[in-house]
Amino acid sequence: MDKGKVISETIDKYEQFVNPAVAKLFRFMGLATVEWEAQGSVIRDIDGKEYIDCLGGYGVFSLGHRHPKVVEAVKGQLDRMPMSSKVLFDKPMADLAALLAEITPGDLQYSFIGNSGTEAVEGALKLARIHTGRSKVVAALNSFHGKTLGALSATGRDLFRDPFRPLLTGFSHVPFGDAAALEQAVDADTAAVILEPIQGEGGIIVPPDDYLPKAREICDRHGALLICDEVQTGLGRTGKMFAVDHYQVVPDIMATAKALGGGVMPIGAFTARPHIWEKYVTAPFLHTSTFGGNPLACAAAAAAIGVIREEGLAEKAANTGAYFTGRLKVLAQDYPEVIREVRGRGLMIGVELQKEGIGGFLMSELINRSVLVAYTLNNPKVIRIEPPLSISQTQVDTVLEAFAHGVEAAQDMIEDL
Repeated sequence: MDKGKVISETIDKYEQFVNPAVAKLFRFMGLATVEWEAQGSVIRDIDGKEYIDCLGGYGVFSLGHRHPKVVEAVKGQLDRMPMSSKVLFDKPMADLAALLAEITPGDLQYSFIGNSGTEAVEGALKLARIHTGRSKVVAALNSFHGKTLGALSATGRDLFRDPFRPLLTGFSHVPFGDAAALEQAVDADTAAVILEPIQGEGGIIVPPDDYLPKAREICDRHGALLICDEVQTGLGRTGKMFAVDHYQVVPDIMATAKALGGGVMPIGAFTARPHIWEKYVTAPFLHTSTFGGNPLACAAAAAAIGVIREEGLAEKAANTGAYFTGRLKVLAQDYPEVIREVRGRGLMIGVELQKEGIGGFLMSELINRSVLVAYTLNNPKVIRIEPPLSISQTQVDTVLEAFAHGVEAAQDMIEDL
């Protein structure tokens, strides 16, 4: 195999058939290579160069790449029946729905299985509207819930929203973490409040400890539903199975995806309390999906949940995250002109830089040192760190060393300006 030819042809195809701007960005960031294989916390390019994955597919690879138990489950299902007839009972989907009811907080019980996080949010919004008979939805500024039309209407950044206006009506946005503003926005016509327990693309923003409990109380008082978008925070990422567990809050509807597929299959789900599901019991085909709940994805998700529990990955995320964050905070104290703040929970960590231009520079420095990171979509000044929850101490130390070199280089760059 001519590796150089493979790289060249792949980049050419990106430019001609995918998006030339994406190809240009990858080249600019020093990523003019082709990913080829991966295992655990390591990605290898076609030339065999290894990278520690500290982006984790924006939260997809919580179990690492190609976890053997998830791969085995998918291969086994592939040999039996990859896709469902949609006529007979589907055991993998039933098993997964039962597991979701078991691991989600409180009395969350019924699940609809889709293909992605944005689909899970769409389904949650539809369920809230049909259950309440209301149309208004309150979301947070700087939030990210997806880019399909309904989810985009909830997403709180105009950069993504403006090109597609008019969006769905009835959506309003208030500052995240501000319970008083939320109180003012919710009224008798509000179907739901949708919140990320920790804003991901917003810059890894952790709200005050009393924010979600207050949101729960506000929703209860006005008869609105609380939807928690755990697409990025869920399944161990923050040091608990779900981020709402930090606040002892039970939402009415919860959206999950990303890590749910075990890093092997795409899948999303929304799970709700039984009384909220009543309209779908009466008319079960109001919300359907051809590929949603397919046996391959459900087998992967069930295996992924098993691995998270068996390997104590939530607890590992809490412990590793505390060490990681602690070391980064020391680095921030040493380089205050570069780093403004380090924040997060578990292995959902944000490093906010003093200036936006530093983000791209630091990314390039880390990539040159074989560490993959990215900045958050809504705030380019924040470098996100979301590695596999099973990342080793040695790998964390390697990443920290690369970070230290990158921040030092950024400091030199600032001094030379």
